[in-house]
Amino acid sequence: MDLSALGIETNFSTLDWCIVIGYLLVIVAVGVYIKRYISNVTDFMVAGRGLKTFLGVATMIGTELGLVTVMYSAQKGFTGGFAAFHIALASAVVALTVGLTGFIVVPLRRMKVMTIPEFYERRFGHGVRILGGAILAFSGILNMGMFLKAGSIFVMGITGRTAEYELKIIMSALLGMVLLYTTLGGMVSVVVLDYIQFVVLSFSLLATSVLAIRYLGWSNIIETVSQLKGEAGFNPFHSKGFGTSYVVWMFFLGLVNCAIWQTAVIRACSAESVKTVKRLYTFASVGWLIRFLLPYFFGISAFVFIAQHPTLKNVFLPEGSVADSQVTLMAMPVFLSQILPAGLIGIISAGMLAAFMSTHDSYLLCWSSVLTQDVVAPWFKKGLSSKARLLLTRIFIVAIGIFILVWGLWYDLGQDLWDYMAISGAIYFTGAIALLVFGIYWKRASRVGAYLALVCGFGALIGLKPVQAPLSPLIFRFSSLLSSCRVGSILGIKPVEELSSATVGLTVITCAITLMVVGSLIFGDRSKEKLTAENAKSAEEK
Repeated sequence: MDLSALGIETNFSTLDWCIVIGYLLVIVAVGVYIKRYISNVTDFMVAGRGLKTFLGVATMIGTELGLVTVMYSAQKGFTGGFAAFHIALASAVVALTVGLTGFIVVPLRRMKVMTIPEFYERRFGHGVRILGGAILAFSGILNMGMFLKAGSIFVMGITGRTAEYELKIIMSALLGMVLLYTTLGGMVSVVVLDYIQFVVLSFSLLATSVLAIRYLGWSNIIETVSQLKGEAGFNPFHSKGFGTSYVVWMFFLGLVNCAIWQTAVIRACSAESVKTVKRLYTFASVGWLIRFLLPYFFGISAFVFIAQHPTLKNVFLPEGSVADSQVTLMAMPVFLSQILPAGLIGIISAGMLAAFMSTHDSYLLCWSSVLTQDVVAPWFKKGLSSKARLLLTRIFIVAIGIFILVWGLWYDLGQDLWDYMAISGAIYFTGAIALLVFGIYWKRASRVGAYLALVCGFGALIGLKPVQAPLSPLIFRFSSLLSSCRVGSILGIKPVEELSSATVGLTVITCAITLMVVGSLIFGDRSKEKLTAENAKSAEEK
């Protein structure tokens, strides 16, 4: 989309480019400097397990409050209105509950594991760790595959640049800087830089929120959403909005975000004590609430601004149809390019792009560590030296970076970015929920049940639009059959040609839990003493 062709000029100036480039260079320099503090694999992966409460909160929120978070949240605010706030509330409530109870994360910290698959081995055995690690890495890498596309769309919208080659150069340069300081500094770099970016981005988001309200007017925002979206713009349970199943799905995702997803759990593993872990999640619950609410509000503000701008309305809100997901993803940066003055837009863009890098560094480190620790290292009976693990982790960081660059340019999104990320992540976390919850809190959970639950997660692939498209005739026939039967009539099932991400996700979670329970009851493990002895022998060999 060429904004200049529509007669729309961005406020992004040469001064703003200088601010952005200067800030990013300083960030990279700090990250590279921190290399001197890395002496072993524990320092590299979990920062020597010395993470204190407030630094932990900042780095956890800094990682999750990346540019991609702002982009997919703003898109949900644009398409769903104020009803999207329920996602933020679900995330905060679950994080607070985890913080107060220590659910899942405290047992993991007590075990001093560095990755979730390491827990799989201690509880279910060697093979489960390798399979679980491979699925986790596959799901996580696929999940971050759209990060570069989101970043490129942000740059396009905020700067008004539309040449594809320019976007590729900018995104490749950003990725190159992330790879540089992540491969050198590891988790220490991630923690320090996340803290800096957390502070910068927090002030940027608050300043932008104030400017958006002053520019549009609070009453105008409420009235416009009410007129154009009706009750569905405020009530998440409304049938024309998100719906009940989607709200339930968001509570599961809230649990995943804080207690199941490896990039968040690694903060618990990096904490200096169990007490710190609980404080970390309790305080972070407020941050999780805000990190969603503000971007949702940006998306809502963009919706109001565009709805009152005839030229933009024809592009983003075409009458009688729905705009493409990549178009709606650009709504927020286009809105910011119109209301933010020169200078300030550079500071906020620098914060956004630094946050983009912040998310990438944590995710790259996380998935490369999983591949090294849980997929490759277990194959070596004599184990791998710390030096070899560091080298292998750095190689994986570069390889993953190349993959996401290619994938981000090739894959056709076809759905809201948030829904893509939820489904791609579900390949891992639908099985992981069963393994972690039942593995920690149910003594009869068995190895067979674990295998079945992990494999079940691949069913989430149906939720991706390119995968689902060829299956639409089959989905229609099956849903028609269900709607005609008595049970389907009671549940209100209607014939559909595509399944929502919530329907797919909840179905796969239910299947994974069922398979874990049934598999464990039918195929129980050997005595607990024998399994413990086997795991101890495996650990000794490494």
